[in-house]
Amino acid sequence: MTGSTEHSTTPAACCEGSADRAPAAPRFWTVDEHRADVLAAVGPLPAIELQLLDAQGCRLEEDVVADGDLPPFDNSSMDGYAVRTADTRGATDAYPSVLTVVGDIAAGAGELPKVGPGQAARIMTGAPMPPGAQAVAPVEWTDGGTGTGVAAAAMTAPVADEEVRVLRPVAEGAHIRRAGSDVAAGARVLEAGTRLGPAQLGLLAAIGRATVKVRPRPRVVVLSTGSELVQPGEPVGPGQIADSNSFTLTAAAQEAGAIAYRVGAVPDDADRLRAVLEDQLGRADLIVTSGGVSVGAYDVVKEVFESYGGVDFRKLRMQPGKPQGFGRIGGGAGVPLLALPGNPVSAYISFELFVRPVIRTMLGATDVHRPVVRAFCPSALRSPAGRRQFLRGRYSAADRTVEPVGGADSHLVGALARANCLITVPEEVTELPAGSEVDVVLLDA
Repeated sequence: MTGSTEHSTTPAACCEGSADRAPAAPRFWTVDEHRADVLAAVGPLPAIELQLLDAQGCRLEEDVVADGDLPPFDNSSMDGYAVRTADTRGATDAYPSVLTVVGDIAAGAGELPKVGPGQAARIMTGAPMPPGAQAVAPVEWTDGGTGTGVAAAAMTAPVADEEVRVLRPVAEGAHIRRAGSDVAAGARVLEAGTRLGPAQLGLLAAIGRATVKVRPRPRVVVLSTGSELVQPGEPVGPGQIADSNSFTLTAAAQEAGAIAYRVGAVPDDADRLRAVLEDQLGRADLIVTSGGVSVGAYDVVKEVFESYGGVDFRKLRMQPGKPQGFGRIGGGAGVPLLALPGNPVSAYISFELFVRPVIRTMLGATDVHRPVVRAFCPSALRSPAGRRQFLRGRYSAADRTVEPVGGADSHLVGALARANCLITVPEEVTELPAGSEVDVVLLDA
């Protein structure tokens, strides 16, 4: 992990005569420094071959080339009759072209009748074109084989020596889907880096691909810590609160593209927390915790994480979200871990700034950060000196304005639920007059 030599609690190096020297002041990291340090320690997950539906939401690791044409053969785009164009020339309602029906062709048909002069073959949508036919006369342009001379809405079953009346001319190639008209053999249909959604998976299936090489979705384990937490729906006793963080962060991880596992609340017990972590390491590409990263007598999170080694707890120049933890736990190279503050707003904003970019990086995405736009704020803003403030806001793209939602306190989940952006106030700014232009991080883009 980069930056591990700058642990916030590392004292100045001891030397002769340093007994009376005060400990070095803890380092405060900027948001940009911490985020860069975190992202430098992770990368895209190794590519694997997955079944199509398992690959939804993943990004291609290869260009995909079609082995054959799509459609693979000329076929009808309409229910009707496969005909020779010369046989329909000059056809009208009064003077229809009367053709002998030589066969019936359904979708998936193997043996096809040959259409000669004065003949037609009944054909269904998607059925292969028979030899000799040059076009399809839609059933609405015929009498449907009824012999009444009136266009029919449906076709009857074929009978011996049946005739069909075609009531208008049919141009060559009309109502035929040509082989390769959608995708030609040898064409590159999807590029490496493409995110696979329903349409892309359907295309892969259409060209005959059963599996595809992708960057897999990272598996993210989410857990909250704190003996005061109870599950939603359970009775809340004195001093207790419902665990909302694990739901917020699990949903955020899923929205970012991960496969997220919500573990729920773990009490302030070192042995219990260590047991839960050991149990989850086997299925995690990333672990995200909330709570226990600030200074407190019962913060067992630091105790447990530091026992693994390689986990750094830091103070950032930001509000909310000053305390943060980052490192790796487990054997070998370890599993990346991001320890977030316990206050709900602090946890969510920390996720957006630090965890979401990690998930997007593991996915192999190029757009790892939320988009940032400039907007005018009609309200005056205040911010603490030396900290980058992230205020919840409502952004309007119509007039490029943004208004704060709720206060700056980090427990206001009601205001957070109404926000669609974060208003950013730089570290060096303590006041902004009404009408100032600010940076806005879009949360629902």
